[in-house]
This record gives sequence, structure tokens and C-alpha cells, in this order.
Amino acid sequence: MRRAFLCGVDRYTGQSFEHRKAWVEERLHRLGECFAIAIHAYAIMSNHLHVVVQIDPTAALAWSDDEVAARWLGLFPPADPEANAVEFKRKCLLADPARLGVIRQRLGDLSWFMRCLAEPIARRANREDGCKGRFWEGRYKCQLLCDERALLAAMAYVDLNPVRAGLTERLDASTHTSVHQRIAASHATPESLAQSLRPVIGTLPFALSLSTADYLQILDWTGRVLAPGKRGIIAEQAPALLSTFDGTPDRWAMRVRGYRSGWARAAGSVQDLTAWAERLGQRWLKGIRFALQLASR
Repeated sequence: MRRAFLCGVDRYTGQSFEHRKAWVEERLHRLGECFAIAIHAYAIMSNHLHVVVQIDPTAALAWSDDEVAARWLGLFPPADPEANAVEFKRKCLLADPARLGVIRQRLGDLSWFMRCLAEPIARRANREDGCKGRFWEGRYKCQLLCDERALLAAMAYVDLNPVRAGLTERLDASTHTSVHQRIAASHATPESLAQSLRPVIGTLPFALSLSTADYLQILDWTGRVLAPGKRGIIAEQAPALLSTFDGTPDRWAMRVRGYRSGWARAAGSVQDLTAWAERLGQRWLKGIRFALQLASR
């Protein structure tokens, strides 16, 4: 295990590895072209990564064999980049239905998504450092988001990572995040601000029930509330749209903060978490007490 900021500045040598954040961001975009996923938010920090991802295994079932093979080759191209080598590998895949079936399943699997994200970055960093061994400290952790409100709050938590860490006070300066990508897209095509909020990466047809402009407004307010040193909440300054997702602004802020320590394996209402606990064969699930606190505010 390496004890260093693997995508930041090494505190011992002063060497910067900030360029690796671009590696991760590029890889996320590649995976979005190949997997049956939608990435709603991401934040690439110096020593960790957050991704809000929706994965739909049933979408991969509708793909043709040609599409499955093409997507897999996008992830694992032959060592020889020549067109003949690519075509040969494609034909080999199409001639093996059993293998294609396995690949189809993998392209709709969260564990394979994380594997295809982490492993190439680790190999590339090891080559750069001239060493071997593990790059990432351990296996990824995930939370189930039970409803649209939980999804939106998780997106806000992730997009505001640099703000909460005190690295920046401006959303448009939060590089290597999904909000930075959304703002850049809105500058290129201003009309996109009025469109429904869609994933920043991926091919799944999904949209939330608010516009991109609405989300950026909520995010701006939430960031000012959750910024380092902020303790109070001025309800009058909160966007009116917040009442659609939460009864009060302070409840919304508490919900977003909950992704740090309040939620555990799932985030949602008391009923959602209770049902999920029953499905897992448990009497209790960490996070239910937090959901009760939210409901009482």
C-alpha cells in the first residue's frame, strides 16, 4: 500500500501528480461509452474518488452482438492497434456466443465497471513510478440511493467535495468534477441550462425532474451553507425549488451532510431503509436513525 496523495502533491518529495486526475476523468468518459451506465456526478480528489453511477444490466441485453463486441474492444483493444488486428479480435468474439454472453453480463456489472476504472489507472501509475504493487488502498465502497431526492443529495455532496475541503470557493473552479463539466457545457451551449438534468457521462436515457440551471442554483446555495466555517442557515436565501425535494432548507443541508457519516449502505426514507434491511435479512440498518432525525425536522 502506498501512503501518498496518488493524484496530488507528494508531501515528502514535493512532486505533483495532479495530471493523474485527468487520467481518471478520461477513463470515466471511456467507460461511459462502453458500459450500460449513467454517471450523474463525480469528483476526483488528491487521495480519493467519488462517483454517482446508475447501472442497468437490462440495457446490455438489448444490444446486438456487434455492439457488445465493439464496446468490449473499446475497453480491451488488441495490443496491435492496426485495423486488421482489431477486426480479427472482433470476429473471434462474434464467433464465440458463450464468451459474448459473459461480456454482455460484465458490461452491466458494477464490480466490472470499478475494475475497468481502477486497474488501468494503477498500471499506468506504476509504470510512471517504476514500481509494482497495489495502487488503490482497498476495494470500493458503495451506497444504494433509494429515490430521486437521495440521488440529488448525493450528487450535491460529490460535486461540492472541493468546496467542502476548502480547496476552492467557486463551482467553476472545481476542476475534475462533474459540476465543472456541466458549467463548461452551459457556456458552450447556454440553452442546455433550461434542459432537464441528465447524466454527464453514459448512454442510459435518464433525466431528473429539474433543469440544469435549477441544479446549479441549488448547488451554489448548498455550497455556501456547507463551506468550511459555516454553521448557520438563512432559510430566506434558499432556492424555492428546494421545497420540492425537502420540507426545509436546513433539512436539505443535513441530508447532504449525511453522506459523510449519517448514511451507510443505503440512503433514503425510513420506509426504504427498513424494507432494504428486511431484504438483507436484518432487523436494523445503519442510517435508519439518521432518516428518523431527518423526518422529525
